[in-house]
Amino acid sequence: MNLTFQVEGMSCNHCKMAVTNALKELDGVEKVEVSLEKGTVEVEYDDKKVTIEKMKNAIEDQGYDVK
Repeated sequence: MNLTFQVEGMSCNHCKMAVTNALKELDGVEKVEVSLEKGTVEVEYDDKKVTIEKMKNAIEDQGYDVK
């Protein structure tokens, strides 16, 4: 499955790495692509292993707002 989150507050490579690492720690997340320019996070994941809510919470736990 693929999903794109709109994320506010990401502005630098540290932000990009924080979000990427938080998502990759979740079992079931296979690929993460962060676009600082677009304010998006594209995730490829196994919906049998991880929920959208868990991924959203992982991003928000890093201090960013998911829209």
